[in-house]
Amino acid sequence: MQRENYRKALKAGARMIYSTDAGVYPHGLNAKQFAVMVRFGATPLQAIQSATLNAGEALGQPNDVGQAAKGFWGDLVGVSGDPLSDVTVLEKPVFVMKGGEVVRKN
Repeated sequence: MQRENYRKALKAGARMIYSTDAGVYPHGLNAKQFAVMVRFGATPLQAIQSATLNAGEALGQPNDVGQAAKGFWGDLVGVSGDPLSDVTVLEKPVFVMKGGEVVRKN
């Protein structure tokens, strides 16, 4: 029922916010939610925007977070591939920047 309601909400134009349920699976696997969202009706772009643009707006900080743009702050990941073609590449980042510092580089 939840998956069907998710599809209906997307079709109706509801803006989704990326989230996971803590404790459902081990921390660090959170990026798998992108593929779940796509499997149940979101486009890859909608899934990505749910974790960026939509989340910044939902937090009431649309001019501070949610975009990779001058004057915004946030964390970045680099991936080997095009997440708009295959959202699962977001599950395997090759580069992670947090607070302006590289914390992982493969």
